[in-house]
Amino acid sequence: MQYKDEVEAVQALQTAYRQIRAEVAKVVIGQDEVVKSVLIAIFSNGHCLLVGVPGLAKTLLVQTVANVLDLNFNRIQFTPDLMPSDIIGSEILGDDRQFKFVKGPVFSNIILADEINRTPPKTQAALLEAMQEKAVTAAGFTHTLPKPFFVLATQNPIEQEGTYPLPEAQLDRFMFNIKLGYPSLEEELNIVRNTTSQHQVSLNKVMGMEQIQFFQSLIREVPVTDHVLQYAVRLASKTRPHTALATEAVNKYISWGAGPRASQFLVLGAKTHAVLSGKYAPDVEDVQAVAEAILRHRIVRNYRAEAEGLPVEKIITDLF
Repeated sequence: MQYKDEVEAVQALQTAYRQIRAEVAKVVIGQDEVVKSVLIAIFSNGHCLLVGVPGLAKTLLVQTVANVLDLNFNRIQFTPDLMPSDIIGSEILGDDRQFKFVKGPVFSNIILADEINRTPPKTQAALLEAMQEKAVTAAGFTHTLPKPFFVLATQNPIEQEGTYPLPEAQLDRFMFNIKLGYPSLEEELNIVRNTTSQHQVSLNKVMGMEQIQFFQSLIREVPVTDHVLQYAVRLASKTRPHTALATEAVNKYISWGAGPRASQFLVLGAKTHAVLSGKYAPDVEDVQAVAEAILRHRIVRNYRAEAEGLPVEKIITDLF
């Protein structure tokens, strides 16, 4: 990518971002904040966990984003009998009597891990190395995944029978935990009108792999003042009970707080949020804008918070 300077590159990203939002809106009606969060995660090189009841267009959203960004897309339906080899691939004996590695569906740019909590921990763990190292190991050999690489996983928050809750180690690898709500009445009318007729949509591809990787590098170069950096780190530190910065409410209602990866994601997310919002450096408001989705799944409430029905979002916003 050739731009005169970083200012021109930032402006190009802002323009592309508006075009992406416009293209996605042709198919996914409403869910503006969800689309924004997914795109922030992609340009921050992070993964997303989408939590919502069935029928809220989680799968459609991921497919549409992959289409508009001109990325390869694979969907993996997580079921109780899914094996790790069904995700990463396996070695088979070829016609020449030599073993060869057959790549699994994880070898793609965007992976939709549908209902990820319906498969046992052994299979869930197969995604751990892929998400963190952007590579998988099979039969002693390491295979690099294509770049860019994102995992967008979905969960149904209602039906918990026959599910395997994600362990904290795997939850921590998701940059965002995004909650999807019901559409408004007007949005639902538009959804039903478009999906029960011959309405056809043509999507334009806005950017490709090389551009995405360039803009990911650009986000890393965005400057952050010491004041904003300290605010992000202190915000994550405040969630840890019985530490120097912990508030009375945190000590009372939280068992475990967010780790250092939360601080890293708060800064990266704030950088991306600032750039996509038309700024050239993040401020405290950008940190706060991404904090809820980053901290939500990294804070473990204790029995008292659950008994009193205190949502984790309330604890986070009180820390601001």
